[in-house]
Amino acid sequence: MTDFVAARRSMVDGQVRTSDVTDPRIIAAMLELPRERFVPQSDAALAYLDRDIPLRAPGTGAGRCLLKPMVLAKMVQAAGVRATDHVLDVGCATGYSAALLARLAGFVIALEEDAVLAAAARENLKAIGAGKIEVVTGPLAQGFRPRAPYDLILVDGASEIEPRSLFEQLKDQGRLIAVVGRPPAARAVLYRAVGGDVSGWPVFDAAAPILPGFAAPVEFVF
Repeated sequence: MTDFVAARRSMVDGQVRTSDVTDPRIIAAMLELPRERFVPQSDAALAYLDRDIPLRAPGTGAGRCLLKPMVLAKMVQAAGVRATDHVLDVGCATGYSAALLARLAGFVIALEEDAVLAAAARENLKAIGAGKIEVVTGPLAQGFRPRAPYDLILVDGASEIEPRSLFEQLKDQGRLIAVVGRPPAARAVLYRAVGGDVSGWPVFDAAAPILPGFAAPVEFVF
């Protein structure tokens, strides 16, 4: 039987703290959230490993996963989540990232386009008593306009190109963070909207699976 409390502590001490994640709110949230709840039951023992955890439950989207703890924690820290932030979590999958963000922000819109994953997110978040979260469904690359604009958008995966389709849903001074590119050139990039313009800068090297709708268009070579 896996000791999940000990595994959670080991994850935080061995993966998160050692990657320069120093925000005590993130540390506390990751120590409390039962990550094992957000993966297929058969993979619960893998939930705290230093790797992306595939979501292989029947009916879930191919290639979807929970981001490795270090990558998610560093993205959230780089985004500078504030207690008043209205946040869009793009590609929330089974809800772990939304649960983490909700511990830090004012309210989280958790967007998922896979109906099975969205249902799992709702069930998981209800089971742990998570508040300040609304799970919605729709194409990930389109964001969620009915609740825009957002102080922060977190793209819970990678995009091969700049996620410009989401920029217009940011408030002025709003931030967006995503992993952009493919290894070995992939980086976590933090964008900020200022006066109608959006600019970004890399914050750390990272890798993540490409989310649906975020692949680069196919180019024809003549």
